[in-house]
Amino acid sequence: MKPSLMVVCLLMAPAYAVAQDHGAAPEPYRLAAPVKNLATLFTDLFGPHGLIVDSEATLPGEQSHSAHFNSDFQSNFGKFSTALVSQFVTLPLPSPAAGFTFQLDPTLGVFERTTRSFGPILAERAETIGAKRVSFGFASQRFTFDTVEGLDLNKIPSVFTHDNAELLGGRQDVVTTESSIQATVNQFTTFFTMGITDRLDVSVAVPFISNSLTVVSDATVQRLGTTNPLTHFFRQSDGSVGNARTFTAVGSASGLGDVTVRLKTTVEKKADRGLALGLDVRLPTGDQMNLLGTGTAGLTPFAAYSTTWQSFAPHVNVSYQWNGSSILAGNPATGESADFPDSVGYAVGTEVSANRRVTLAFDVIGRYVINAERLSPQTFHALDGKSTFPNIAFSSDSFNMVSGAVGFKVNAFQRLLLDANVLFALDHNGVRDRITPLVGFEYSF
Repeated sequence: MKPSLMVVCLLMAPAYAVAQDHGAAPEPYRLAAPVKNLATLFTDLFGPHGLIVDSEATLPGEQSHSAHFNSDFQSNFGKFSTALVSQFVTLPLPSPAAGFTFQLDPTLGVFERTTRSFGPILAERAETIGAKRVSFGFASQRFTFDTVEGLDLNKIPSVFTHDNAELLGGRQDVVTTESSIQATVNQFTTFFTMGITDRLDVSVAVPFISNSLTVVSDATVQRLGTTNPLTHFFRQSDGSVGNARTFTAVGSASGLGDVTVRLKTTVEKKADRGLALGLDVRLPTGDQMNLLGTGTAGLTPFAAYSTTWQSFAPHVNVSYQWNGSSILAGNPATGESADFPDSVGYAVGTEVSANRRVTLAFDVIGRYVINAERLSPQTFHALDGKSTFPNIAFSSDSFNMVSGAVGFKVNAFQRLLLDANVLFALDHNGVRDRITPLVGFEYSF
């Protein structure tokens, strides 16, 4: 589906223009600034066509004065955009591993199942599907992000300073904002697995993404260095001078995400344990400017060890993801690219065969992100020496993201499996969804 995007920056209250000397005041106007794509929504909202502070008075030493906050708007929210959107496009995919695995019995000349359980849901096990066997499936996941670095996405503060604020006077004025960010991503993944030999599988995961992003920002002029309200203000709906205004941006997009191709081979295969090595190749097929993909290829070699003990089938996964450069890791507003953060992935868990038709799956899944843009809460101390406001600061750092997963697979009939899973955050690092549901099915033949 072709991405569709409608983003508009609106003033909550229409503003009246100042009456001209020669006639009556014109009709009220509404500020509208179309934004081309979701990746630049934040910078467009706080750019020259979005949140603009009005001014009709000069500061000392100036012939004329227009509000000079825009460079700080762009600088801060360029970093904010990078910190958020690069994580919106790196969501966990369901495992393409087949629930039914087979091996040819050379004595009987028939295929026999090699495992009691139906396998993990978001992790990987060592077993391969079997020569000339095919599996396909579908999974639906819904991410509704709640926090970023522990901060409530409904209450993100920021303080914007005037150009040359160190000159004091009227330049001590600041604009404070509190932004509410609602980000939702629906990920629908179709996956196929084919057994080339008893020890080698090829898999393809094809995600379709539908996402939406809404930002509502309440802005207030804090007059710390001026007494004349005309120096910095927001025009109100009745034409009067005010110090507050609300700006809104809404956008959505849908389309193909980044396709992943997987090769997996079993290097050790015993009756009760196995070790597999594999390689995931992520292709940049998703539109990065609409947050449907990363905008860069990725290579992820991985190892999967699994064993069986009675009804339990523990497994351990470890991987490393190399990424190229992407605009999403740089500056989407200017088109500048930067290295997309590499990451180390790991998972520890077990499947439990409750009975011949039901398998329970439990996992702890982690991702260590290397040298990524982060934000943290900070207190802004104004130049008047007494005023303070909540703010955010930015840094480049590595961090760990750990989640838990609980789910089950039910053998509905023949070789059809119905899957359900809940992924839940175990820390506050990065952009997090507290609870992410998954439902799907898979069929082997």
